[in-house]
Amino acid sequence: MGEIAPTLDKKQDRAALGYSRPESYEELRAVLSSGTMRLPTKLRQVAIYLWQHPTVVALGNVTEVARQAGVQPSTLVRFAQTFGYTGFSDLQEVFKTYLSGGWRDKSASESESGGESAQLVDGFVKSSTASLSRVRDRLDMIGFEAVAEALAEAELIYILGSKRAFAVSTYLSLALSKLGVRNIAVDNVGAAAFEHLRCATETDAVLAISFTPYNSITPELAASAAERGVPMVSITDSAFSPLVPLSKAYIEVVEEDFSGFKSLAATLSVAMALVLRVAQLRGGLAERGDENKPSRKARKRKRALSP
Repeated sequence: MGEIAPTLDKKQDRAALGYSRPESYEELRAVLSSGTMRLPTKLRQVAIYLWQHPTVVALGNVTEVARQAGVQPSTLVRFAQTFGYTGFSDLQEVFKTYLSGGWRDKSASESESGGESAQLVDGFVKSSTASLSRVRDRLDMIGFEAVAEALAEAELIYILGSKRAFAVSTYLSLALSKLGVRNIAVDNVGAAAFEHLRCATETDAVLAISFTPYNSITPELAASAAERGVPMVSITDSAFSPLVPLSKAYIEVVEEDFSGFKSLAATLSVAMALVLRVAQLRGGLAERGDENKPSRKARKRKRALSP
């Protein structure tokens, strides 16, 4: 597909920015990270996307890359010409050269010769990669689906997670909210977590997240909710977790260790899949016309009135 010519004077733009055409991917990154640029909003958006997705830029066409970057194809061409390239295809050659030029081998050699900092980065990346690669083999999909179904049926989801699990619980809450799923992240600010959970009922659900050594407040909060009959599900890292006997279903995710620390790469991946599955199930309930199906609250009321 042909490229769309920009309407601005590219020579004037480039002169104003104060640099010549970068001849390699590394030079382009150096220019982008120099802090001397004052790019317009749309060009800055392109710069961020190119920085984060070099493989997509190398392999895609101008229309595909523009769509994923959230701009018009003409903006990509404008960006390229601002930096001295004839157009997007010319800029793309820099990314293709980078992708095919043995950059993985270069990264490995830099790790070996870059000292302790490079070794630390490489170690954490490898441990995260190992965790992610084993998720599918270890994940119990029956348990995953049971957790998703329990959350999809809940009127309100209470999310528990502290210490290392706090990042997961916070992101889960944000993602659910973006999809219109009502939830509360119980963070124990002001030591009020137990009081907040007293508002949970049997029509709600609690999602608790805790990892070994399980020395956070989360198991205690989960137990207080379970004792009152609130449906409990969890994300944890072993069958020995104190959350397991409290949960009607749980998801087990194991993270690999490096230097005594564990990443959250695999846990966050599974958590985001869970968020989307909950949204799918809730949408399916609505599409099937489940207004004819009594809610959990109505079913409970009917059982109470039955002789």
